[in-house]
Amino acid sequence: MSRTLVCGMVVAAAALAGCASPAPWGPAAPGAQRPAAAPSGETQTRVVRVYVPRPIKCVPETLGPPPTYPDSDAALRDAGGAADRYQLLAAGRILREERLQRLEEIVRRCRAAAR
Repeated sequence: MSRTLVCGMVVAAAALAGCASPAPWGPAAPGAQRPAAAPSGETQTRVVRVYVPRPIKCVPETLGPPPTYPDSDAALRDAGGAADRYQLLAAGRILREERLQRLEEIVRRCRAAAR
């Protein structure tokens, strides 16, 4: 076994041994009473409420799906010449940069909200 695993097991055993001791650490305060144990035939029922934080919705509804980019493979193949292909690539790049700016802003807000 690795040294880290053995050390972890020793620490866990020591922690559990401390939890199993019948008396609390140190002397009891004068006049302090221990809670009464349940009778042998009855069980105690406790209600424990666990509050789970609601997840933060980072992606706004206004984002929408990605646009249809004009520089698809089919559009570039069907373009008449090099100048047409260049215009399609330029238009696609502009749309991608706008989308990336919106996504970066959303990520920045999400990271700030998670702090």
